[in-house]
Amino acid sequence: MDSMATLDYPAWGYEFPDYWLNFGNPWEIERLDVCYEIRFRGHVNKITDASGRARYVWEGGEKVLAIAYDNPIPGFETKNCINIRLWSSKPTKEFDFASFNDGNYDKSVEEQKAAENITAVLYPNDNHMVGKTLRLKQHQTWPGTSSPNQVSIQLNDTHPTLGIAELQRILVDEEGLLWDEAWDIVTKTYSFTNHTVLPEALEKWAVPLMQDLLPRLMMIIFDINLFFLQKVERVFPGDRERLRRMSIVEEGQPQFIRMAFLAVVGSHTVNGVAALHSELVKSMLFQDFVEYFGEARFTNVTNGVTPRRWLHQANPRLSELIVQKLGNDDFLKNLGELQKLKKLSTDPAFQKQWMEIKYRNKVRLAQHIQIHCGVDVSPDALFDIQCKRFHEYKRQFMNILGVIHRYKKLKEMSKEELSKQVKKVVIFAGKSAPGYYIAKLIIKLINNAATVLNEDPQTSEYLKLVFIPNYNVSLAEIIIPASDISQHISTAGTEASGTSNMKFVLNGGLIIGTVDGANIEIGEEVGEENIWLFGTLTPDVEDVRHAQRYRPTVLDPALDLVVKAIQHGEFGEPSIFEPLISTLTFGHDFYIISKDFQAYLETLATIDTAYKDKAAWAKRSINAAASMGKFSSDRSIQDYAQNIWHIKPVTVPKE
Repeated sequence: MDSMATLDYPAWGYEFPDYWLNFGNPWEIERLDVCYEIRFRGHVNKITDASGRARYVWEGGEKVLAIAYDNPIPGFETKNCINIRLWSSKPTKEFDFASFNDGNYDKSVEEQKAAENITAVLYPNDNHMVGKTLRLKQHQTWPGTSSPNQVSIQLNDTHPTLGIAELQRILVDEEGLLWDEAWDIVTKTYSFTNHTVLPEALEKWAVPLMQDLLPRLMMIIFDINLFFLQKVERVFPGDRERLRRMSIVEEGQPQFIRMAFLAVVGSHTVNGVAALHSELVKSMLFQDFVEYFGEARFTNVTNGVTPRRWLHQANPRLSELIVQKLGNDDFLKNLGELQKLKKLSTDPAFQKQWMEIKYRNKVRLAQHIQIHCGVDVSPDALFDIQCKRFHEYKRQFMNILGVIHRYKKLKEMSKEELSKQVKKVVIFAGKSAPGYYIAKLIIKLINNAATVLNEDPQTSEYLKLVFIPNYNVSLAEIIIPASDISQHISTAGTEASGTSNMKFVLNGGLIIGTVDGANIEIGEEVGEENIWLFGTLTPDVEDVRHAQRYRPTVLDPALDLVVKAIQHGEFGEPSIFEPLISTLTFGHDFYIISKDFQAYLETLATIDTAYKDKAAWAKRSINAAASMGKFSSDRSIQDYAQNIWHIKPVTVPKE
């Protein structure tokens, strides 16, 4: 949104509020005049209109009101200001006075509670039917309010995909267009950004739930699927297996709606968010659709981050230093200007200034850790950080296993050997999905290990471990500028892009990562001497998984040492962590931690050695940050505007 405003594009953003509306803010504008009625459940009647055409009318059921809240997004050094619109759900009738007078006080406010629950918490736990119903209601509230005519709508992942069916319903049922006329408008309106290559993360909804909650949309989706498969059959006659693979409706008991397939069928363009990811989207996820629609429908737009927030605001001292050396702040709108810093990368005076700012940022983070975590850490140590959503594919599990391995090796050393080791502070931050049990066990293991490591008088000077709670964007602005090294170690072929890797490097932090997501393109830009990549490559991952499943395999010896320490209760009651350990053993190590573990440890050792040469480290840090011009969100938005949305800037005249 910041980039769209800065580049003068006429744009609106739509988002669901979570807790953002609870406390209000001075910039928020409640738009009581912008109110839409959203219907759930009810029934669909078939009628004949005045022209003799059959029409459908969705009636009855529950209704809630979606009230708009607008938040202005001003551009940087432009008079342009765009808007992000949040929605709050309200009941059509807030208070049932008759029920109240009858003494049924709960029922008197039942409708109000049910409506407000929709926007109370974003992405509630959906491990149970009540949570699934609430999430589906949230998904319908987006498109029910955010589909004006004659616009380009970018579906940011599958959550708002019901907008395709909802716009078709509006055009056919309310505006009276013929089906094909309406579908032509829909498919020229929507485009779809895919954010995952994990099959289990591709959203599906049970047909019985959708038929109950959104009966008319379910009818429309069935028709969209039928008409689409009829066209596919004409191109590939008799290929029933292909029709099964491409169907939006996944057959089974019950049937499921594959939302990603609906997004592909209902959009004119589909894009991934990094070069490797976009290739995997075509070769793994949507191969049949590429063969049917052609490759022109599928493209890449590598993610980016805004330097105004992630450099200028998050790291003002570094931004001021860059302005001082470049003579202007043009880099905030043209990030490629940072390239000019490379000529200073070997200047001892500039290196000293650069690393002094890094040190002060580490002091700031150390103070936050002391206040909020009660752990004293030294800013002189190497700060090794992994902050991102907790998921098995992101392999925070491998990171903490590596930390425990380091601890075990330190325990074996003499005082003389310890004195030669690089002092390290390992920092985790992030959240997991509410019902993601394995991810929560990883967090539990981190905290249990931290208690042991931080209280060990023999080794705590050389290794500290911290989990910073309540991770959010504001906290990220403290953490990211303080990193010496950050970890982006997903199993190859699982990370769509990642943007925290870009933020860390932009702030002079180096990264250790797998050959995955945007790590690849970052490596191409910064040069192999300024990034540490390791691990199994994407084409080989399935072969490793096959071997681990069907052939006798043993854990890497270093990994086995750590697993045994956990099983022996060195970091808490071992039975607690049995489901986590089982992912490596009975679960056949799907994310190939054992295969990559030795290479991971060797790469960390290489980083320790590199960190001892302070001048060379400063040079790496400067050159890496100076190479990040490609990863501005301004470039990403220009790619979308020119190649997908086909819009041009609308500049507000300066007075």
